[in-house]
Amino acid sequence: MTAGNIGTWQKKAGDNIAPGDVLVEIETDKAQMDFEFQEEGTLAKILKESGEKDVAVGNPIAVMVEEGEDVSAFESFTMEDAGGQKEPPKEAPKEEASESSEPPDSGSETAPPPKSESKSEPAPEPKESESTGGRLQTALEREPNASPAAKTLALERGVPIKEVKGSGPGGRITKQDIEKFKSSAGAAASASGATSAGPSYEDTPASSMRKTIANRLVQSMNQNPHYFVSTTLSVTKLVKLRQALNSSADGKYKLSVNDFLVKACAVACKKVPAVNSSWREIDGQVVIRQHNTVDVSVAVATPVGLMTPIVKSVDSIGLQSISAQIKDLGKRARDGKLKPEEYQGGTFTISNMGMNAAVERFTAVINPPQAGILAVGTVRKVAVPAESEDGTSVEWDDQIVVTGSFDHKVVDGAVGGEWIRELKKVVENPLEMLL
Repeated sequence: MTAGNIGTWQKKAGDNIAPGDVLVEIETDKAQMDFEFQEEGTLAKILKESGEKDVAVGNPIAVMVEEGEDVSAFESFTMEDAGGQKEPPKEAPKEEASESSEPPDSGSETAPPPKSESKSEPAPEPKESESTGGRLQTALEREPNASPAAKTLALERGVPIKEVKGSGPGGRITKQDIEKFKSSAGAAASASGATSAGPSYEDTPASSMRKTIANRLVQSMNQNPHYFVSTTLSVTKLVKLRQALNSSADGKYKLSVNDFLVKACAVACKKVPAVNSSWREIDGQVVIRQHNTVDVSVAVATPVGLMTPIVKSVDSIGLQSISAQIKDLGKRARDGKLKPEEYQGGTFTISNMGMNAAVERFTAVINPPQAGILAVGTVRKVAVPAESEDGTSVEWDDQIVVTGSFDHKVVDGAVGGEWIRELKKVVENPLEMLL
């Protein structure tokens, strides 16, 4: 992160602040974060008002004094009095892409390079800002008044939700509004196509987050030689165990199939630790870093793009804790409330599209600097032959097709196959996860 936007100030000049109080909301290209003050004091002056954008890291945004001091002396205090304003970097697309997934000192090829002073490059020509001069809206103000079902349907169908007029209470956009907008927009397009030869497309500017996702995926495919290993998992025993645990939970928790698969990935990573590794360059030396704990990144689709919040130390926690963390992280990812440390890092990733009954199998792109990701399809009922004393009969088995993507720089083909075998073994004998 090199610059951010100022959201809503939660305190005003003259307010006393205690440790843990939220001072202001800071917006980045990935999330909106609450800035919590860690000391006692009084807010004497706000230097950057709500709505100001592209504030460079290191710029002062407010003046704090000790509690009880006179704040009237700071009424005329300006940014120049605080040492002047720093300008954010003009161009840093590659650094932004790396910064979104890991800290700069991680040693990975995908980590941001250390900053160095340019000696020969001339300063870029100043360009006039294209800003309208209006107040920057906070993330909450930009958020459309829509139901969760409407947001999900709009995301699936590619409907520009900000253009939809809501018919619900207080103008709230409902699922029916999205469906009607889709059909009416299609009808309008057909009618206009019959009478004019105007454009039959709509250009949408790419957001900062979309650019970051694009840069990282291109980097991953270019720098990590992917190979793929698929298998079919029988989850009949796992589904029965899940039902038994949920029925005896008294509402304390509700486990999903994905919770079991996240735990199974951790078990397989502990048995085949080469997969729980990453390719890194440290001080000019290439190393393969093998991690002692398994931190699983869980892919979450949000209205603004894909995010991968991390469930830490999955190998040492139980299913109930895994389930609770996935629900909490998923909700805050969709609300744009994740902290950087909650989505930066991870040692392995799982991407589950099983909620879509049409997706039988797919392959996923590795999340660098990790060396592996598991793509999970939907659960299908498959007829399988069963031998008994009365002869051969047919039984129905719940099955899932999964595909592991591995970085061949770190994980050899045989090792990837061994990891898939260990995953299959623990999924098809799910009581091992409880040991």
